[in-house]
Amino acid sequence: MKSTRRLVLLALLVSQALILSVVESWIPIPIPIPGVKLGLANIITLVTIIFFGYREALLVVLVRCLLSSMFGGGFVIFLFSMAGGILSTLVMAFLYNKISRVFSIVGVSIAGAVMHNVGQLAVASVFMKDLSVMYYLPVLLVSGVIMGCFVGICSKLLVSALQRSKALQ
Repeated sequence: MKSTRRLVLLALLVSQALILSVVESWIPIPIPIPGVKLGLANIITLVTIIFFGYREALLVVLVRCLLSSMFGGGFVIFLFSMAGGILSTLVMAFLYNKISRVFSIVGVSIAGAVMHNVGQLAVASVFMKDLSVMYYLPVLLVSGVIMGCFVGICSKLLVSALQRSKALQ
């Protein structure tokens, strides 16, 4: 793939991930636990891992987190997003590239969602200098499995459509 085409496609993926992050922020979550999110931008992260690789996926996550925190979050939100985003991207890339015969796209997504929550809790515990935030872990693990399943199904459908269209090849 030509480098200009590749750059344009990655820029489009960043913009799609950013749009999904913004749209997600408009959707009220009826659970009063901090950190419970839909994780819609992970659809784009997973698609990027599948079609481009983990380095490009990390770049997409970095740019998305940077831009979304500039639009309405600040530095602390950037740190939370980056911790969860990098950890989940690395885990999803490893599972997809190294043991994909064991994990489906949905399984990879679930692992990514759970690790995103773990990464954010790690940052929270450092900021608070207290491990009491780990009390949220059970709820965040359950929500990670549920949302990861949803994101995985969406990702699988999108990957199938993109493979048929040959848009990213």
